[in-house]
Parts: sequence; C-alpha cells; structure tokens
Amino acid sequence: MQYEILYQGTFPIVKYHLEKGERLKAESDAMIAMSSTIDVTGGVEGGIKKGLTRMLSGEKFFFQYLTATRGSGEILFAHAYPGDITDIQLDGTNGLIIQKNGFLASTEDVEIDTKVQNLTKGLFSKEGFFILKARGKGTLFLSSYGAVHNITLSQGEEIVIDNGHLVAWTENMEYKIEKASNNWANSIMSGEGLVCRFKGAGQIWIQTRNPNGFSSWVSSMGFSKG
Repeated sequence: MQYEILYQGTFPIVKYHLEKGERLKAESDAMIAMSSTIDVTGGVEGGIKKGLTRMLSGEKFFFQYLTATRGSGEILFAHAYPGDITDIQLDGTNGLIIQKNGFLASTEDVEIDTKVQNLTKGLFSKEGFFILKARGKGTLFLSSYGAVHNITLSQGEEIVIDNGHLVAWTENMEYKIEKASNNWANSIMSGEGLVCRFKGAGQIWIQTRNPNGFSSWVSSMGFSKG
C-alpha cells in the first residue's frame, strides 16, 4: 500500500493507493473520491455490541470499507473538521489508546476496539467511560483539531496535559486524572479544571486546539447552529 498526506495543515486529505484485493477501513463518510475499480461498503466492526460501545465513546456506529475489487485504484479521504491528519505505524507490540473523534482510518489488520475506563477516569475525563483502542500491525490515521504534536517520554518521566488536547497515547503508559492546580478554586479560576498526568515510557499525541474551548467561544459570540 502507498499513500501520501496532501495539503498538510488545516485541511489535509489522504491520497491512498490500493492494489487489487486490498482493503482500507475508515470512519463513516470519510471517503471524498475513489477510482471506479474500488467498492465502498458499510459494516459494523466486531458485531453489534462493539458498534454500540463505539457510539458510547463518541465514534460512529458503522465503519466504511474501501476495497479494490476490480483492479488497483486510489482513494481520497479526510475528516470533517479543520485540523491535521497524522499517520502512525503500529508494529504489533504496543497498542494505542485514542480519544473520541481521533480515529480516521486504518489498514485492515489494525483492530479497532473499545476500552472501558475505570469509574474515576470515566466520570472526570472529557472522554467518558469508553475510549478506543487500536492494536495490530499496520498503518493508522489519526485526525485532530489543529495541528498534531508528538511527545515522547522516557522511563519514569511525567507530563501534565489538558484533557481537551489529547488525541492518543501508547497503551502501556500510566495516567491519572487530577486537578490542574493544588486546589479546586485555582483549578477553576485558571480555566484548566481537570488535567491528565502521564508517566513514561511512551508516546503521546496532542492537538494544538481544544474543540471544547472553540465551542465555548462560539457560544460566547452569540452564534447559533440555526
């Protein structure tokens, strides 16, 4: 499989080449254009139960499957909001935990499942009780709001990240939800509230803009969906 990410930045798209018989899976409605040799179908990865838990994590119930049925061809796909697309190569050892709306597409051998957080993390994180987990060997495409920034932590190293800026992290990392400051008053007045403390070794992918912050700004300006 060959691909390139075009127009990287605010409005990127992925140009992906499939050989005959190869298949790519993506979020529902991700496809922009495709060769006439490719068929698009919809399906529920892992059955109805896993589809329902993906909905609880903020993702869509269905995946779309793009298969080069009648010969090789190309696909153009992207996500719906302004922000980067980044590609990650999974080697089959450590999986990746993905926040809601972070998954865009992957090669067929990457399994997308749902991970249940414990009660405390589910109640206080902005991701809720269910988050996505990607495992296997292949290529994974993540989408973000704003640019994607990668952070690598060495063994025992820690970092604190605002929950709204998280995109993904390697599953072997320790993390906990906590107040941004030493007391609730400072946490609330600083505008940060709750943050996530990670401990390495591992990698974290963050987005440079917070979708919740943007939503609050739109509301403060008096804009409405109608």
